[in-house]
Amino acid sequence: MDPRKLNVVRFVSVDRMMKLLLAIGVERALTDLATCIEADFRRWEQFDKTARVASHSPDGVIELMPTSDGSRYAFKYVNGHPRNIRDGRQTVTAFGVLADVETGYPLLLTEMTILTALRTAATSALAARHLAPRGARTMALIGNGAQSEFQALAFKALLGIDRLRLHDIDPQASRRCARNLERFGFEIAICPSVDAAVLGAEIVTTVTADKTNATILTDNMVGAGIHINAVGGDCPGKTELHPDILRRASIVVEYPPQTRVEGEIQQLPPDHPVTELWRVIEGSVPGRRSDREITLFDSVGFAIEDFSALRWLAGEAARRGLYEELDLLADPDDPRDLFGMLLRAEAA
Repeated sequence: MDPRKLNVVRFVSVDRMMKLLLAIGVERALTDLATCIEADFRRWEQFDKTARVASHSPDGVIELMPTSDGSRYAFKYVNGHPRNIRDGRQTVTAFGVLADVETGYPLLLTEMTILTALRTAATSALAARHLAPRGARTMALIGNGAQSEFQALAFKALLGIDRLRLHDIDPQASRRCARNLERFGFEIAICPSVDAAVLGAEIVTTVTADKTNATILTDNMVGAGIHINAVGGDCPGKTELHPDILRRASIVVEYPPQTRVEGEIQQLPPDHPVTELWRVIEGSVPGRRSDREITLFDSVGFAIEDFSALRWLAGEAARRGLYEELDLLADPDDPRDLFGMLLRAEAA
């Protein structure tokens, strides 16, 4: 970096993020991001790992998600407040930082509301590539809120899914989702119930928002060979699946110490066997073992995925010049004379 710009941090705003995605194309961005996540999961053991730090309230949760690979450090601030929707606000918002471990200086500050939706969808489809039935084309998408289109496009880009069966307790949400996706080559059916949506689907994605122990899927809805991508249950007291489904399924998770507290498996004994996604990706453990196996990706989101997203974005934003420069760090002429910088500013 130019020594005259030591106080400058690159910043990607929502506007710049949208311009970047439109320039790349959403499906290409999801594919490239999945490749980045896969590469980092293959070097899983190089990363610091800790469950996210959460502050819970009756209305939602605020979380910090940190990790480092020894060269770069990253964290994300993210909230989840389902009731925000009543006031016209996003239920999930986020921002993140990528920093240099050697100096401790931040390199990138960015919006992560859009980026989180992208990385969540990319991780879902990456897991499904190892777990879903071979040749699957039809996905039931239960919960048609802010994440739904990203999930659909990720499964199209990575697996070739081109038939969607939509259901939401709010029919208007399903109609909006269908309108948003109509030009992307899907065959779309809006279904009156979860049962109707699941019928004939090879993959079922649940991505609902309510912070409650809900039963979106019951055991009788889940036939042999289905892959379930459970995205909505991501904090204590928030689940979507009946526990009988979990007992029948082969369960894959990101980071067990976090998922056992926040994921669907919070409903099971703490010693219930699960498989870590990184082991499936790097090939030491098989993914789907048979045509009749029920597979479940119990996704809660993990910091390494955000690290991958920030690493990907830093490169793309730099290549395309889609960032701003923020005067974020104090940079006195003499690093030991911080107060003197204030006095010189007064004199100037």
